[in-house]
Amino acid sequence: MSLSSLIGVQIPYLRRYARALSGSQASGDAYVAALLEAVLADPSIFDREADPREETYRLFTRLWNAMPINGRPDLVKIMSAADRRLEAITPLPRQAFLLTALEGFDAEGAARVIGVERAEFDQLVEAAGREIGAQVASTVAIIEDEPLIAMDLESLVEGLGHKVVGVARTRAEAVTLARSTRPGLVLADIRLADGSSGLDAVNEILEIVGVPVIFITAYPESLLTGARPEPTYLISKPFRAETVKAVISQALFFNELARPAQRRSA
Repeated sequence: MSLSSLIGVQIPYLRRYARALSGSQASGDAYVAALLEAVLADPSIFDREADPREETYRLFTRLWNAMPINGRPDLVKIMSAADRRLEAITPLPRQAFLLTALEGFDAEGAARVIGVERAEFDQLVEAAGREIGAQVASTVAIIEDEPLIAMDLESLVEGLGHKVVGVARTRAEAVTLARSTRPGLVLADIRLADGSSGLDAVNEILEIVGVPVIFITAYPESLLTGARPEPTYLISKPFRAETVKAVISQALFFNELARPAQRRSA
C-alpha cells in the first residue's frame, strides 16, 4: 500500500485531534500540513511496519512536542466549553487524555504514540483526571451491591475530587438516592442485591435527572445486545483503577450539563 494511502485515511481524525490540542481549526490544520510536508520530504521517517494510525499520531506528536509554544497553555485559543476545560490541562496529560477519550486509543497504543512507558502513561491519565476534577468537580451516586467494590469506587471517585452522595444496593434505594440528591454522575452495576436490575434503576433515574451514566458490570454482554441503544460508558469487572478514573473524567469532561458539586443541594 502506498504511503499516501496509509496516512490519508488518518487525516480527518488527526485534524480533529490537532484542533483539540491547539484550540483552533486553522492552527490544527497547519500542524497536520507540517506533518505531511515532513513525510513527503523524508518518507523514511514513517515506519511502514507499525500500525498506520498509531504511527501517524506518533509522528504528529513528535512534531507537536518539538515546538516550545505548545507547552504554553496560556497561548491556546479556546472556544467551546470543552475546549476551555482543555486549556487548564497541562500538555502531556492533555495528550494522554485526548488520545484515549477522544481518539479511542487503548492505553498501550497511546503510550507508544506519546513515547512513554505504560506506567508513566497511567500517571499522565491520572494527572489529567485530577486536573479535570478540579474543573468539573461533581456529585456521584454509586449503585453497587458488593461493599468492597463500592468502597473501591468511592475511593477512586473522591481521589479525583468528586463527592459521593451515597451508595445504593437495590433499584429502590438507587431511585430514592437520585431523587433526593440529584447527582451529576451515576456509576451503576447491572445485577443488584435483591435481584433487581441496575439498568431499570438507571432508566428510572434518567427520568428524574439527565446525567451521564457509567455501567460497571461483570456482565457487559447483557448491555451489548444490539437490541436497544447501547451505553456510552461501559466498564467490565474486574476493572482497573486507571480505567475507571479515565472514564469518569471523560464522562464529566464532555458533559456540557456537568455542574459543580458545591452548587448542588442534597
